[in-house]
Parts: sequence; structure tokens; C-alpha cells
Amino acid sequence: MILIKGAKVLTPKGVVEGNVLIEENKIAAVGDVADKSDVVIDGRKKAVIPGLFNTHTHAAMVLFRSYADDMVLHEWLEKKIWPLEAKLDSEAVYWGTKLACIEMLKSGTIFFNDMYFFPPTIAKAAEECGIRACVSAAFFDFFNPDLLEENLKKALKDLKEIEKYNVLRAIGPHAVYTVSLDGLRRAAEIAEEMDLFVHFHLAETEKEVVDFKKQHGKPITKALDEIGFLSSRLIAAHSVWLEDAEIELLGKRGVTVSHCPASNMKLCVGKAIKFEEMKKAGVNFTIGTDGAASNNNLDMLEEMKFAALLQKFHYSDPTLMKAEEVFEAATVNAARAFGLKSGVIDEGYLADLVLIDLKKPYLQPEHNLVANLIYAASSGCVDTVIVDGRIVVENGYFMGDETQEMEIIEKTAKIALDLTN
Repeated sequence: MILIKGAKVLTPKGVVEGNVLIEENKIAAVGDVADKSDVVIDGRKKAVIPGLFNTHTHAAMVLFRSYADDMVLHEWLEKKIWPLEAKLDSEAVYWGTKLACIEMLKSGTIFFNDMYFFPPTIAKAAEECGIRACVSAAFFDFFNPDLLEENLKKALKDLKEIEKYNVLRAIGPHAVYTVSLDGLRRAAEIAEEMDLFVHFHLAETEKEVVDFKKQHGKPITKALDEIGFLSSRLIAAHSVWLEDAEIELLGKRGVTVSHCPASNMKLCVGKAIKFEEMKKAGVNFTIGTDGAASNNNLDMLEEMKFAALLQKFHYSDPTLMKAEEVFEAATVNAARAFGLKSGVIDEGYLADLVLIDLKKPYLQPEHNLVANLIYAASSGCVDTVIVDGRIVVENGYFMGDETQEMEIIEKTAKIALDLTN
């Protein structure tokens, strides 16, 4: 058992002062709890908040952080990222993912939804780091039927191998400009048969939606709905260039959207996501960082601030996307998307918690904890992280061990240097 003693606890009813008792991997009690635990954490001058969920990333792309910047999206992909990715192997992805996991955990993220190469390696790294994950078996077919069969066979093999790790699984058809409608239909069928999630890039750029409509004579989501692709299994990253009728369709089908504001701003996708329309349509709205090659970090505290500010600035309305709404997007909404009883601090919920150091000057004074988290906090305020009832960050260090962190950092730095030379 773990007892967090004397903290300010962010509960569904607001901030309360008291204790949090963890038994095995669940929250057993909140409030006035007796000290009868094996491990006692001093919560004075700290806040206990739900752990954050990163619902769209390519974790191992930390290897390409600051390698290619200030470029147009399609040139960035075709001239810089894809050629470098062709040199990747499983060892590079393993170490890159471990570095990403440390970065995420140390900034309060307890779950990430990943799409990248060598998925069994990603699952292994995530399990070893003690972070929750949904790992996608990504595939492309580039509109080649033979390539579709080959890559689906590989994806199914990867999904089978991932099964031995303690992670959720998804099939990851990349996007409509890299996967045929037949490939997308097949992915949806596989997800239904194998009880998987579907991880997909949707309507990220104007070019993507214009080209698709020109070719097929209809909006992307209408075509996707006709092949049975839209469902509550689907996590659709970006979803920026959608018409109102398409947003309503996503809501009706129970689709989850992952908004990636930092990446969208940096790559200049040309528009801000329609949060108010999504809220009205009942779309499950969540937040992701995208990969570190286009962000350039995996800090969900920073990402929440960007999400709120982008809405206010783009639509010239300071009341849009309130602090409480963006915090729910990064916690309880995301937990709901993946069927996890997490994202809330209450009895019976999974013990996925973060202790925030309230002594940091940028978190003072304490007028509003949630507003401070969204608009003022940074990864430097994360003191302790508990995932599934296990302490994975202690006193600001991964597993409480600076040496282990440095070994991973040094190993990853060498791999990244070898890739780019």
C-alpha cells in the first residue's frame, strides 16, 4: 500500500486537503485516511492530480528532435523524415522509445497512444518503463494491392507479438493519402474481429482533404463511414480540416479526436481545430503531442496550454476552451477513449497519479489549481508519478535514479548521431 499524506487533491468535486490511499493498483480512499501503509509519501506543499494521457504520438521520433525544422509539412516528410526513417532498426526504436517514455513520465504523462515502426519493440520499451500505452501496428499500402496484402500480413504478425506485453493494441492505417480505401476497410474489419483500437491521421491539411474530394467526389469522413471505418474504436489524430457535417458524423459514430496543437502550429496546417463544434456534436475530444520531430517535445502540460491559447487566438474569443475543458481532454476524456477507469482521483479508479510540487514559483499563488496547471505549469513541477499503483518517477527522477536516466540518454544520443551521419 502507498499513502500520500497531507496533499491538496484534485477530485471531481474540487480540491480537497487530505490523504490518498493506494491499494495494489487502485485508489482505495481519498480524504481522512489512517497511516497504515508500507510506503508513505509526504504530500505537504504538493498537489495530487490525475495522470495525463498523450493520445497521439510517434515516441521514437525523439531521435529526430530538432533535426528538421522550419519546413513545409510534405517537404519535411519526403525530404527529411522518410529518408531517415528508412535507416531505422528495432534497436534504434527501442532506445528512442525509452527516452520518450522517460520524457513523458517526467512531465506527468502516464499513457501514450503510439504509431510507429517495430511495434513489438515499442511495447517492450513501454512495459519496461512502467508507462501505460496503446501500441499500433502501423501500415501503408500506397494504393498497391500486393503491398496491402504484404503489409497487412506483417501488421497481424506484429499484433500477435505485442499481445505478450502489458499494453493495449491498435491497428494503424496511416492516412488516406498513404492507404487505400480497401486497406482502411480491411483495418476496420480486423479491429472488430480482434477487438482492437484504430489509430489514424485524419484531415491534417487542406491539401489532404481537397485532393481526396477531387478524387472521390465526397468528403473524407463520408467515404470512411461508407466502408464502416468510423466507430468508437477510432482515434483520429489532427482532424483539423473537417466540415461541420463531418464533425456531426464523428460524434454520431463515437469517434475520439486527438488534437495536436503544437505540431499543427509548427507545420502551419492553416487552421485551428473546431473545438466548439466538436463539443456540440459530442465528439470525444482529447490531446496529443504528435512526434518530437514536429513538436519538439512530449510535454503534455505545455500541450494543454497551446490547445487553449490556439482556440482563443484563432477564433478571437478568450472564453473558448476553458482550463477545465482542456484538462478533462488530457485526462478523463482520454481514459474513456481507451476503456480505462482512470483520469479521475476517486475511490475505485486506477492509481495513475502525479504529484505536483507547489513550491515552484510559477505555481504561486494558488488561486486556481487547474488554471495554474494549464497556463503556468511546466514539466519541472512534476515530483512523483504513480502508474498502475507503482512509483515510476520519484523526486523528479525516473525510477528515482539519475544514473539510469543518463545511461538511456547517452545511448540514444549515440544512435541518433549514427542515423543522421
